[in-house]
Amino acid sequence: MITKQDTNKARLQRHKRVRGKISGTAECPRLCVYRSNANISAQVIDDVAGVTLVSANTLEKGFENYGGNKEAAREIGKLVAERALAKGIENVVFDRGGYLYHGRVKELADGAREGGLKF
Repeated sequence: MITKQDTNKARLQRHKRVRGKISGTAECPRLCVYRSNANISAQVIDDVAGVTLVSANTLEKGFENYGGNKEAAREIGKLVAERALAKGIENVVFDRGGYLYHGRVKELADGAREGGLKF
């Protein structure tokens, strides 16, 4: 019998391995990405205090386009960068969340860089 691999379980294991190496502080918080089939979200997190400083996702009221494509990911990257700069956050460490740095995750990172974040 052939069993199907649980891809989300494998992603969570990769995320856990990455999180052992990076952490967000107040000076340089963590930009965390979550991607589903239909939406994408990003958070800027201070792991020392355990708080989310800034967040943006495609489920918000002001966002009207489809959230599961590259254009939406780039817009969310720009939006999270704009909100982070408004709070005085300029440098972040990028946490891809166990996903490959490709496609929508890469577009979100590029959008955040365009918006003014440095990582």
